[in-house]
Amino acid sequence: MHAIYGWVTGPLTWIAFLLFFGGLLYRLVQLLILVRRKEPFIFSYMSLKYSLRSILHWILPFGTVNWRLHPVMTIVTFAFHICLLVAPVFLMAHAILFEEAWGFGWPSLPDVAADWMTLIVIAGAVFFLVRRIVRPEVRFVTSTSDYVLLAVVAAPFVTGFIAYHQLFAYRWMLVAHIVSGQVMLVAIPFTRLVHMLFAPLTRAYTGSEFGGVRHAVDW
Repeated sequence: MHAIYGWVTGPLTWIAFLLFFGGLLYRLVQLLILVRRKEPFIFSYMSLKYSLRSILHWILPFGTVNWRLHPVMTIVTFAFHICLLVAPVFLMAHAILFEEAWGFGWPSLPDVAADWMTLIVIAGAVFFLVRRIVRPEVRFVTSTSDYVLLAVVAAPFVTGFIAYHQLFAYRWMLVAHIVSGQVMLVAIPFTRLVHMLFAPLTRAYTGSEFGGVRHAVDW
């Protein structure tokens, strides 16, 4: 067990982060090359002002007409994504590990707050799963990969919650938590999860086109 733990917290972690950051850089460069090759005119009307205006409206809960038309979906989506990003970064155990490895850290969440945020992510994953099953228009565009990606995102939180509370098989669950987190990191650049990188760029493009060319708003 010590050998396995040492492997997943050492070499495997480095591999995961290298693939994560390297993959994101590759996808970004690939996108820029594709745009320059096929639609170079896009660069001529890209505007920082209209880009930020669009991004700001779309990252504010109920900041757009679409968000206001679907209040339940809006609340769940924002709660899910906020907790998905904040909980792993500001979890006390993660901050301590980073400080031990690099010599500096940052403020962390109280354990009870991290617990609730973990449960919100898990509940959000269940919500999106049920929605894909019961809503015909969503089920029609859902493939097996969508269910797999949902499991990939939920797994680090489920295993982390079980490991923290030592509900059963603590050591193995801790390893499963680490490995599932690494799998999610590696999956981000090479699956639809890459929308974490592309979503702001898409909003910047759309906002610039609507504001600078059509003289309209996109929210």
